[in-house]
Amino acid sequence: MVSTKKRRAWRLAIMVAIASITALATLAPVGADNEPVAAESNSVHLQILAINDFHGNIATTSSSFGGTGRADYLSTNIATREAAAEGHSIFVSAGDLIGASPLISALFHDEPTIEAMNLIGLDINAVGNHEFDEGPDELLRMQHGGSHPVDGDLDGDPFAGADFQFLAANVRDLDTGRTIFPGVSIRRYDGVPVAFIGMTLEGTPTIVTPSGVEGLAFADEARTVNDLVPKLQRRGVESIVVLLHEGGSSDGGQNDCGTGLTGPIAEITEQLDSAVDLVIAGHTNDEFVCEINGIWVTMADNRGRLFTDIDVTLDRETRDMTIQHIENVGNLQDGVTPDPIVTALIDKYDELSAPLANAVIGTITADILDEPNDAGDNALGNVIADAQLWATADPGFGEAQIAFMNPGGIRDDLDFAPSGEEAEGEVTFGEAFSVQPFGNSLVTMTLTGAQIHELLTMQWVGQTNPRILLVSEGFSYTWDASLPDEDKVLADTIMLNGELVDPDAEYRITVNSFLSDGGDNFSVLVEGTDRLGGEVDLDALVKYFGEFSPIEPGPQDRISVVNLDS
Repeated sequence: MVSTKKRRAWRLAIMVAIASITALATLAPVGADNEPVAAESNSVHLQILAINDFHGNIATTSSSFGGTGRADYLSTNIATREAAAEGHSIFVSAGDLIGASPLISALFHDEPTIEAMNLIGLDINAVGNHEFDEGPDELLRMQHGGSHPVDGDLDGDPFAGADFQFLAANVRDLDTGRTIFPGVSIRRYDGVPVAFIGMTLEGTPTIVTPSGVEGLAFADEARTVNDLVPKLQRRGVESIVVLLHEGGSSDGGQNDCGTGLTGPIAEITEQLDSAVDLVIAGHTNDEFVCEINGIWVTMADNRGRLFTDIDVTLDRETRDMTIQHIENVGNLQDGVTPDPIVTALIDKYDELSAPLANAVIGTITADILDEPNDAGDNALGNVIADAQLWATADPGFGEAQIAFMNPGGIRDDLDFAPSGEEAEGEVTFGEAFSVQPFGNSLVTMTLTGAQIHELLTMQWVGQTNPRILLVSEGFSYTWDASLPDEDKVLADTIMLNGELVDPDAEYRITVNSFLSDGGDNFSVLVEGTDRLGGEVDLDALVKYFGEFSPIEPGPQDRISVVNLDS
């Protein structure tokens, strides 16, 4: 196996041969107030390049940030930054590198993404929640390689696994008591050690199918880090970077923090030992550069549209880290020559997946977007819920009356403009797969009206952020923003086909298998009775498009909100 260091040198040599790499201007360092500071003379320079929430988007181009995306452009842009760096460089990921991926990667169980990152030269990936989508055994296969236990080698080639290191400091096997991957990777730069601690959010079991985390325990993030700090310091480590797949949000721009950072990542960072120098976050797909109690916190959007370039210096004597500059950089395509080795990899999997991906399943009349309105209703969610109700409404298929769809299960929009060779308004299987990539099956069950009210209340109660379920045609309700979480859903507004839902009556409802097992903390669904399994959710959507095209955007009028400004 070629070492990462040698592969990087080889890749960079190829880049230089096909395109002139212009050295980037030296970045002015920043201190705690984003103002220039002088670098210490007795110091070692280290560049940390970071991504988060890549989600297997090896071939995805986006108009965001000036035209960005694709792994072959990321390879060139990373190599260019590395070439311009003074001193050492490391490339890391803060989780969800794989999972919820487009068809070109997901069809092959995300092996293409691992292979692409091997070529680019990724060094470390902290596990995220989506790394557990296919269970711990499959995640271990991503690290160590081997054929898929069911599908074998779909591309005809053996899978060697990741050349980079997975980290999981807060994920333990309940049988062995050990972390499923190492928790820390210590790298030395001119003799100065730097610890990279990697982990996912403690709440992973609530947002992953139970089979994906069976037999695993997920520990508190801050406590995990703080327990490791004295152990690292006893080994002479004073520079500590945390790769944490947990997030929050900022109202700032691409490279600032606006009025501040909110959400779980801010709360966790406030609890961290002051020995921690830097937190590279993920999960919420925001972009920011923030500072909390002297600890810098960064995030770089998702899908490989941005990456973070962090310049630090390491004191040779004290071994402390000083942050000199942080910048979220666009993975730009304009004027950039993509890495031909990674392009060849993309082309290989594009050709293998094309017959399925390019098949047209139906048409739409306009963009159907995964964008909630003020009440939380969502046009694409309406369509998906309608498809699931239609697929399970007939006798023998569940006799469903209502369908609920979790917002986190919707991963992309449906665009009217063509993404490939299809015509305007045509929807391909690949596009539908990008919307619903998880392969959940439909489950129809019986709930009482009171349990339905409890289900709706759980959109707030027990959640770190509201999770508004999308609902099928004929079902509606109103929530009051001014009331406490447990009272937000107004019982006298919960309607089915124009009639008030009776708390004592029974109703047949359909959800996906993730929700049916209590996913996203909707635990009342575990109590559902007379369960009947159905087809895969994506198959239901494909058939719905075949039956009812052209499909219009959902009306977003099924959920209402009052007192929003109170």
